Amino acid sequence: MDFNQFKQSLQQARPPEHISVFLESLWYDGKGDWARAHDLVDDLPGTTAARVHAYLHRVEGDLGNADYWYRQAGEKRPACSLQEEWELLVHHFIK
Repeated sequence: MDFNQFKQSLQQARPPEHISVFLESLWYDGKGDWARAHDLVDDLPGTTAARVHAYLHRVEGDLGNADYWYRQAGEKRPACSLQEEWELLVHHFIK
């Protein structure tokens, strides 16, 4: 699956099969279902989950919480738009 196929899948009722939980979270966010996206990564350990979690709190508008999760991921909040960050994350996980 490439990026364009992933974006097109947002028109479907269900996420594509056999994708990582991180891509699934981003898929639900791309559909506008922030709560479902957040639930998928909320209790997962590790820096990868923290990175997606940070992005989701940035989407929510809770920048203090987002910055906490960016630190947990070993990163700083990016200066790009939310759409650009979503695309960067999707590209990262599709590789």
